[in-house]
Amino acid sequence: MSVDAAFALLRWYDSSRRQLPWRAGRGQAVDPYRVWLSEIMLQQTTVAAVRPYFERFLQRWPDVNALAAAPDSDVMAAWAGLGYYARARNLIACAREVARRGGFPTIEADLLELPGIGRYTAAAIAAIAFDRQAVAVDANVERILARLFAVEQPLPDARPAIRRHAEAFMPAQRCGDVTQAMMDLGQTTCTPREPRCIVCPLAAYCAARAQGLQNELPRKQAKKPRPRKRAFAYWLEHEGDVLLVRRPERGMLGGMLALPTGSWAEQPIAGEGAPLDMNWTPAGSVEHVFTHFALDVQLLCASTAERVPQAIWWPVDRLDEAGLPTLFAKLARRGTEWRDAT
Repeated sequence: MSVDAAFALLRWYDSSRRQLPWRAGRGQAVDPYRVWLSEIMLQQTTVAAVRPYFERFLQRWPDVNALAAAPDSDVMAAWAGLGYYARARNLIACAREVARRGGFPTIEADLLELPGIGRYTAAAIAAIAFDRQAVAVDANVERILARLFAVEQPLPDARPAIRRHAEAFMPAQRCGDVTQAMMDLGQTTCTPREPRCIVCPLAAYCAARAQGLQNELPRKQAKKPRPRKRAFAYWLEHEGDVLLVRRPERGMLGGMLALPTGSWAEQPIAGEGAPLDMNWTPAGSVEHVFTHFALDVQLLCASTAERVPQAIWWPVDRLDEAGLPTLFAKLARRGTEWRDAT
């Protein structure tokens, strides 16, 4: 069944494949740099969100050597808003290692040695860029195979069984196309809710559909409630400039420019992390959801006649050039609203 299903999937892909800026057209050579860059950007991020970032990166740094030579701050600023900033730091480190090696490794085991490349990403690059028989299993593939083979054991415990099915499903040839076809099928047809079985190329082979389970699989264990933390952030203005800091390299939003903050905790201390002892004015709060917790940040604002020495002062009217991560871009909008009202 697996071989017949794989060829049915490839026939569908040949006529229905999505046009994506990182995907080689028919008859075109695959560019490993584009494959790698897209796979890193697409980690936990949608195609719609990634597309403009990918195109800007490619225009600015058209190959891995150009990216390897870029200053860290430029790359981090260009990444701002895409989230999961450890990916950007690993992107820089990986580009420099690939440039040092003289090119991308072509097999999965060697790709796994590079910064920021895990099991799925290594397999995807090996399959798509080099047509290796590597099995890339992400949430889309888990969903498709759980339905195709009616795997009723809940995730994550079902993953070993799903990987075995994935390995049996992968043909010896056109591995990159099968990998991309699974991505397309999961995005457009075998969707999490209300899968479009009537147009699915695998419908005739799908055990879940035969049993009426397609809307129930894959089963998942109940999620634990996401914890909530709180913090204070500070907007300190001096003659049209606002004080920014560069966050420590290690930790959340590491290496990014940001407003000063105190610690992120269940019960934060007002004034902790403030750049000066001043009369701070509350200017509202913003909420931001990270992977493992939600964060509420209260913004406190003030103007100062003294300029904190050896600090980063950024013109308020050019804050869009600072590459602030999304959380701090939200807070900056609160700060500009405060200054416009005072």
